[in-house]
Amino acid sequence: MQPKKVKTPASHKGAKSLIYKQPYGVTLIISPWNYPLHLAIAPLIGAIAAGNTAIIKPSELTPYTSDLIEEMIKETFEEKYITVVQGGPEISQELLDQSLDYIFFTGSVPVGKIVMEKASKQLIPITLELGGKSPCIVDRDAKVEYAARRIVWGKFVNAGQTCVAPDYLLVHESIKEKLLNQIKTEIEKMYGSNPLQSGEYTKIVNDTHFDRLSQYLNEGHISVGGETDRTNRLINPTLIEQLDWDSKIMQDEIFGPLLPVMTFNELEEVYDHVEQSRNPLALYYFSENEKNQEWIVRNISFGGGCINDTMMHLGNNQLPFGGIGTSGIGKYHGKYSFETFTHEKSVLKQTTAFDLAFRYPNSKMGRKILKKLLK
Repeated sequence: MQPKKVKTPASHKGAKSLIYKQPYGVTLIISPWNYPLHLAIAPLIGAIAAGNTAIIKPSELTPYTSDLIEEMIKETFEEKYITVVQGGPEISQELLDQSLDYIFFTGSVPVGKIVMEKASKQLIPITLELGGKSPCIVDRDAKVEYAARRIVWGKFVNAGQTCVAPDYLLVHESIKEKLLNQIKTEIEKMYGSNPLQSGEYTKIVNDTHFDRLSQYLNEGHISVGGETDRTNRLINPTLIEQLDWDSKIMQDEIFGPLLPVMTFNELEEVYDHVEQSRNPLALYYFSENEKNQEWIVRNISFGGGCINDTMMHLGNNQLPFGGIGTSGIGKYHGKYSFETFTHEKSVLKQTTAFDLAFRYPNSKMGRKILKKLLK
């Protein structure tokens, strides 16, 4: 938070250059339903650490958690400092019409576009934490057992309702059957032979999302899972094959426990697949070949990701978290949260002990210096 002194060029002799950390002011944090407590409080920490006030708009789709957040904030902070405003989309629209100083939004791409449009009308700076179709790529030399276990965990935790969950699987043709068999084994290890009755498995957030996900089950060939329980809003961990990029499930972010499976033979094909839904929020690549690992990281655009794992990059607060393009704007976590909610104000303190005349018109010294510089 302290002002930071930086170097000053020789042409500014006698001056000091500093960067002051300034809070934006009144911030609005719009949080989603899939991790409703964490994704409201994590950005709030950055906002208040940077000296801002905050309005939290939690999701209306998780009313019990939203009530808890409101109760906790009301008990702990003065309303003029941090406050919670609950309601549906109409409340969000009204909040976005206010004279705010910063907007931090986590949610879907379509709603993110609305937030950005609203912010643009008042030139309000924003952070958008969105999503997209995050690929999970398994190459021929991957350690299949570890890959399967880490894919199953990353995909099916919270029933796939995670913005950085693997959205589709790209597996090398030569190990496809071996990997899928191991994934089936790992599903049974984690959730039992009937995940619909497992205490380790959770439900889909509401009927609308359940019905949307259920429609995807009519596409391709289901090789694992596919069973549903609408009464309890449960869908088994499911693998779907025989799909292409024209399939409906490949057009949208899935946000559920369905994992499309596609194959490749050459690494260059992976680039073409990812470009079908470019700039994903996350990318996961399983391989023992360091040259190929480097090729993936350097040649494909994505927000962040892991080599030989899924989702664990989120757990390191030394790493910035955020998307690029359609998966988001800006970043946070750790010190990056403070930086997100801080304006760096540049200040030059000039000396009055003397004055360098060469910068002024009709300065003979200035002409001499310019002639030397331009030789």
